[in-house]
Amino acid sequence: MILKDSFSKFTNISKLSGCIAFFVNEKLEITHLKKYLSNLDHKNLSKLLKNKNKKKGLLSFDLNPNQRIVLISLKKNQKPNETEKNGAKLTDFLSSEGASVIHIVSDTISVSLKTDAIYDFLHGMRLKSYSFDRYKSKKESNILKVNITSSKKFNKKIYDRFKGIELGVNYTKDLVSEPGNILHPDEYAKRLTQLKKIGLKVSVYDERQLKKMGCNALVGVGQGSIRGSYLVTLEWRGKKSNSKPLAFVGKGVCFDTGGISLKPARFMEDMTYDMAGSAVVVGLMKNLALRKSKVNAVGVVGLVENMPGGNAQRPGDIVKSYSGKTIEVLNTDAEGRLVLADAITFTEKKFKPSLIVDLATLTGAIVVALGSEYAGLFSNNDNLSKQIHEAGEKVEEKAWRLPLHSNYDKLMNSKNADMQNINYVGGAGSTTAAQFLQRFILNKTPWAHLDIAGMAFSKYAGALNSSGATGYGVRLLNKFIEDNYE
Repeated sequence: MILKDSFSKFTNISKLSGCIAFFVNEKLEITHLKKYLSNLDHKNLSKLLKNKNKKKGLLSFDLNPNQRIVLISLKKNQKPNETEKNGAKLTDFLSSEGASVIHIVSDTISVSLKTDAIYDFLHGMRLKSYSFDRYKSKKESNILKVNITSSKKFNKKIYDRFKGIELGVNYTKDLVSEPGNILHPDEYAKRLTQLKKIGLKVSVYDERQLKKMGCNALVGVGQGSIRGSYLVTLEWRGKKSNSKPLAFVGKGVCFDTGGISLKPARFMEDMTYDMAGSAVVVGLMKNLALRKSKVNAVGVVGLVENMPGGNAQRPGDIVKSYSGKTIEVLNTDAEGRLVLADAITFTEKKFKPSLIVDLATLTGAIVVALGSEYAGLFSNNDNLSKQIHEAGEKVEEKAWRLPLHSNYDKLMNSKNADMQNINYVGGAGSTTAAQFLQRFILNKTPWAHLDIAGMAFSKYAGALNSSGATGYGVRLLNKFIEDNYE
């Protein structure tokens, strides 16, 4: 569904046709609707309500041949994320009904919430309306016109803030949804340079430069592919001061066959989303630029394609990372941590950030542990961990902290190099992967790792998203920034 919204001053209900939405409280009381409806229509609506199942959060009635009334019940002082869900439910309902227009009488939201909550509601509607049909010969044709009528002045500042978030989330979804033959590292790097138009400073380091810099862990992952390997930085300076930036690092494995340690064929087509960590970083940076965030931030993404081939990295190879530490590659399918190892150290050395948050679809073990309800959160800093956890709870992009401990290091120690890239003893797969990454924080920078393997892509629809790419992480980190650093 393509959603097009507009704001207008309240007009007489009798002049409107199509669906008309009002907000009511949990008890479905409609006394406050007398000012909007004729006496006859109000009486008829009261009668219809008596015979309706009132447990539902959304009810609809055909008031007359030209008008359908939709009642949306809200809890008293409910949280913004609950209001967003109400908006998403309305989008689903209208899509199932094939509706072409909805008039939302936003003044009635005050029955339960502050009038500005209408922007949360609309935010949920727009997030839920996303679809990816770029490669369908028959495009989505169902356009829903949303007219928000209000006696209050349109708040452009709030609207633009939400619009920036939505565009960031949808850009992340677009990137994750692209097939591997289209969004390979060469194309991905090219697309990121286009973000200069919105005020981001974009720098691309190609394979030749990366080899010269000593980023052999990252380059090694991509050497079996005919495509290039890249490190791309995106900088946003929203503060006038030269304060240390917040840094966000993402794994961008555009397609992951597993390399020589080849994955099973079943479901390998889903490995187009192994670059979701990088897509979250890109979507976040786009959002910060669009809404002119008052923060200094940098995004760093490592872009590779993990393919088998005559020049592919072999199990048993030893590479020297950008940090100077050597890694024995025992399994070429544990490649994301190699990409992040160089990206994390590069970020810390070049930008000297106040903190680093990395995101990656890193381990299947995190899906076993947490399913698709929580991302795994690992951190060397209690305060940073707390901030991320609280932000996730507020926007319902949840993260659960799991342990790091020096005792896990022995599982990653190698006889032939400084470390190995897998824990071949077994167990604690997600923790040992995070423990591996922690070794590449060289200057005790506050750091958090989000393993989003169970969250980036969903076979079924969620509260605010359709099936497929979820965009998980953009809203979480945006809230993290808003609450703590703006």
